[in-house]
Amino acid sequence: MTKALILVTNHTTFSSPEVQPTGLWLSELTHFYDVFAKAGIEMVIASPKGGKIEIDARSLAWPVFDKATRKRFDAPQFMALLDNTPALGSLNWDEYDVIYLAGGHGAMWDFAEDPTLHRLIAQSYEQGKVVAAVCHGVAGLTNVRLSSGRYLLNGKRGTGFAYFDETIAGVKHLVPYNLQARLKERGMRYSKALLPLMSHVVRDGLLITGQNPNSATGTAKAALAALEVRVSQAA
Repeated sequence: MTKALILVTNHTTFSSPEVQPTGLWLSELTHFYDVFAKAGIEMVIASPKGGKIEIDARSLAWPVFDKATRKRFDAPQFMALLDNTPALGSLNWDEYDVIYLAGGHGAMWDFAEDPTLHRLIAQSYEQGKVVAAVCHGVAGLTNVRLSSGRYLLNGKRGTGFAYFDETIAGVKHLVPYNLQARLKERGMRYSKALLPLMSHVVRDGLLITGQNPNSATGTAKAALAALEVRVSQAA
């Protein structure tokens, strides 16, 4: 049976020049989850350290807190999945056909700096599995090196949260680095939507990236399409 692993951040605060709360951007989880649930794919939601996941309050405000996200937020059974997530290191990685990195600014810290996560992504990609990420979740790809020593992103077409859009989000002074610039430094052939916050998804073989929260559904659909190709080739 096909199975997807969804990773969410444990990191809960901006730290400089002032401390403010952050965490998971909820719609980037729920929109992906809805697409895969409709396709009948089993999913596990995990995090680098395990435990309770904090949701960025900004993602619970209009207009980003849409009807679909609210429906999941109001479902105790779904929200219970975030109360005690399994730690990434406790899982059997061989069980999963898809790895998805949900966003939220917290991912700029723990996703980017977690060697266990990086090993999982490299291993999965080299085994022909689907690797997907959206918005700041793409930070989890920046330090992944393949067995050749090359960065996973080197020469790949992709996207991630644009630096200009940090100003629109009101946190440009709080982010620890320019994600867009870092993606380019790692060799990504970066592109972004024509207008800020428009959906933009890039698929390069088994690697799928989405630019922002509005790209989560598109990222899920592209990941599903890549998965279907993989399954048909293995049949």
